[in-house]
This record gives sequence, structure tokens and C-alpha cells, in this order.
Amino acid sequence: MGDRLKSSTIDDLPLHLIFEILSSGRLSAVDLVCLELTSRTFSASHGLFPQKFRSLVDCAAFRLCGSHPIYSSLRDNEQNELYNRCNGNWKRVLRFLQSVEQSSHTWFKPPQAMIEPEAKNKHSEYFCESNSVVLLELLDKYWNAIMVLHSSPRMQIKSGRYHTLLINDLGVYSCGSSLCGVLGHGPETTQCVEFTPISFPSRARVIHVSASHNHAAFVTESGEVFTCGDNSSFCCGHRDTGRPIFRPKLVEALKGIPCKQVAAGLSFTMFLTNQGHVYTCGINTHGQLGHGDTQDRPTPQKVEFLESVASIVQIAAGPGYGLAVADDGTLFSTMSLPRAILSFKRKGIHIVRVSAGDEHVVALDSNGHVYTWGKGYCGALGHGDEIDKTTPEHLTSLRSHLAVQVCASKRKTFVLVDNGSVYGFGWMGFGSLGFPDRGVSDKIVRPRVLDSLRSHHISQVSTGLYHTVVVTNQGRVLGFGDNERAQLGHDSLRGCLEPTEILIEGRVNDAQP
Repeated sequence: MGDRLKSSTIDDLPLHLIFEILSSGRLSAVDLVCLELTSRTFSASHGLFPQKFRSLVDCAAFRLCGSHPIYSSLRDNEQNELYNRCNGNWKRVLRFLQSVEQSSHTWFKPPQAMIEPEAKNKHSEYFCESNSVVLLELLDKYWNAIMVLHSSPRMQIKSGRYHTLLINDLGVYSCGSSLCGVLGHGPETTQCVEFTPISFPSRARVIHVSASHNHAAFVTESGEVFTCGDNSSFCCGHRDTGRPIFRPKLVEALKGIPCKQVAAGLSFTMFLTNQGHVYTCGINTHGQLGHGDTQDRPTPQKVEFLESVASIVQIAAGPGYGLAVADDGTLFSTMSLPRAILSFKRKGIHIVRVSAGDEHVVALDSNGHVYTWGKGYCGALGHGDEIDKTTPEHLTSLRSHLAVQVCASKRKTFVLVDNGSVYGFGWMGFGSLGFPDRGVSDKIVRPRVLDSLRSHHISQVSTGLYHTVVVTNQGRVLGFGDNERAQLGHDSLRGCLEPTEILIEGRVNDAQP
């Protein structure tokens, strides 16, 4: 039996089963490309829709795109535009969709039936009926190989004002200044010079985090929300404002309302539920909570107007304003009552992600184009000048690139493109823009690629007040900028002009939160 299995290859599996494995949702677009290069089984079309797909892998990529929430939300003409923008390559379309999800920390989970062991067992029954024991063992061999391909840990990095938060498959970690308890380690901790595990009241798995100036919010896999930090403005969602919350505390007002995202602004917080509804709490001086008034909210309350007009898929919070992206591509700003950004609607532009800076906004559309507006100080908008823009303007210097993430902070902006390169523009203070050759200028007014990161394929960017952190597709974490308060996870460095690796391997992996 062992010799027969050794001599068996993937070619011995039925074609429909190979296709099920390829389109199971366990493989990334990069994995599919690698498989296509290894065997004619993957690179040939086998007569399946020969006029439409060049290979079995191409057909699988098309199927995966069709089940992806971003792609399925697009209108037919928008789907065609994205396909053409990707040069008629379904694998590149899939890479774009998966990269947008990964970089924005809103990972898409394939339908359970496609990834659970039952999917393999269903085909096992077929082989048992056919007495094809060798093929059954071969199926098990290749299924396990796919599980290994997909076993790399998922990570999220979030930069706050003077601190950084990290999520991986093992837990949640923080480093930097613990002003008002924002690191979540208790009142005795004032600073962490390396990533330190955060203890939660329960051993729930945290899947999403947001960091602001003085508070942080966490979402668990079950949809519970925990917060910590300064609650004097009710931004943590608890009525007790007498003292900081030094350890993550469950937001009781959201019990029974599963959430999937949080966005921490300055003295307020936004919560996105699994049903696409938005809740807000905290200071409401500018109407940033979106309830049509300026009354503060001590606990999270639903933004009724948004519920009546759209299902929300992503939220972002600036210092005194909020943003919400709807599944139909409409972008809303929450100043008093939420209002749609009409220039996008008029032009038929479908927004998929948005990032809120201190005084400017950057948005990503379904074709990988980038738009900026707001204060242009230090070139933060990337249009070659420092002129303010009151309406979104297409960043034409990047139109030949397929952007997958946008990230804005104080007077600076980053754009991640689908080949893993990072472009930055804006204020160069403290080296947080990633360009060591500062010279006589302290600003970059047009997008410029970060040469210091060319040797890495970046999958995620997060920038705080004076520091920036990136994650590579290999799971390495690199930081640059100010480290005065150990926000880059180093004890001996005051700052990093060049991207410097944050060595969490060996510390993080052995830690138990």
C-alpha cells in the first residue's frame, strides 16, 4: 500500500475533487500561482470553460472571487472594471481582494462548509464507496498539505499615540507608554519596552483592535468588546468615569450584540456589529457620534440613521469625526447626522476602505485607486502641493498601481500596493515617514516608494503620531520613527530612521496571555 501511495500523484485524483480543493478557501492567490507553476494538472483548463479560463487554477480563482464579500457587493460594471484593471487575470483580482481584507484587519472567512473537515469527509465517503483506498490516502495527504500552506499566523498591528498593539494567533500584546492604562497591564505598569501579553478576564480570542491617544478597544471572536484606558470622556463605554480602566473590561452595553470592528477616536469610539450596524459612545462636541445632536453618550448607542440607509462594512475614527463605508460603496461622514460623500456617488465610485487622519482623509476604491482630501499641510494629500482640498481628489500619480491599503495619521499618509511596496508622503518628523535622507526638507509632497522596505513584501501598515509599524508577508514586524517611549518595542533605541525589526519571535510565541 505504501509503495502505491508513493507512486500516486495529484494527477490521480478526480478532476472535480482537485477543483474543490483549489476553491476550498484555504489557499491564497499566491498559493494558487505557485501550484499553477508546479504541474500541468493545475495549469491546464482540461476543457472546462476553455473560452473563459486559461487553467483550473484560474477557474478556482474566479470561484473564490465570486464568494468574496467585496467582489460580490460590486455591480456588474464595477466587477468588469476591476477585472480589466487586473489585466484580465482572476488570480490578480483575488490577490487584490485578499490583500484589502488582510491589510485592513477584516479577514474574510470562507463559508464553513468549504473549510471544515466535513468537506474532506464528504469526498472520503465517495472513495470508500469506490474502494479507492489509495486515492483516499492521497486525498488526505493533499488536504493536510493545504492546511500547512494556510497555517501561517495572522497578525494585526495598530499604532496609537505613544504605543503599539499586536494581535497574533496566540494572543494580544502591547508596548510603549501606558498613559491612563492604555496598554492594559494594570495600574503598576507605566511603560513596556517590549511586546507584553495582555490578560483578559476570559481566554477569548481577540481578532480586532483599535488604538487611539489614551484608550484602546478589542473585539473577540465571539463578538464581545473590551476596552481600557482613559474613560473620563465615556469613550470606553462604561459609566464609571472616576478612574482609568487599567485592564480590558467588557462593555456591558454591547452584551448580546456581536461586533466585528472597533474604531477608537479622540475621546469617542465607534463599534461595528456583525449585522452592519454602528454604535458610538463618548464625547460628542462636534456631533461625531452621528446622532444628530451634540449630547455625549456614556454607553454605546446605535446610529439609527445609518441603519435606515445602509449596511456598514468598515468604520474609521479621526480625532473629532467618524467615517463609515457601506456595502454599496457609499462613504458616510458622521458629523451630526451621517451624510454621504456625494462626489463619489455622482461619479459612480465604489469605496471599499477609508482611513482617518488628524486633519485629512484617504480612501480606496474598488479599482485600487486612491483619493485624498482635507488639510494639505506638509503634502499629506500627495498632490505635489500643500493646498487644502474640500472634496476628494484622485491621486493620479499612483493610478498605474493597484492600491490595497491606505493609512493616514498626523500630516502623513501611506499607500500599500498589491506588489507589497509602500508609498509615503507628508511630514517626515522623527523619521516616521520612513525616509532617512531628510536633507533640508521635512516633507514629501508626492507619493514616494520606501526604498528601505524594497527587500520586503509588506502586507500591512499602521502609523501613529510619531512612529510607524509594518508587517511583512512572512510575519516579520518592522518599525521606524520615534521610540522615546518604547512604542517600537526596543529598550535601547530613542528612534529608528531605518526600518528596524521588532523581535517578537521567541518572546511572543512562548507567552501565554
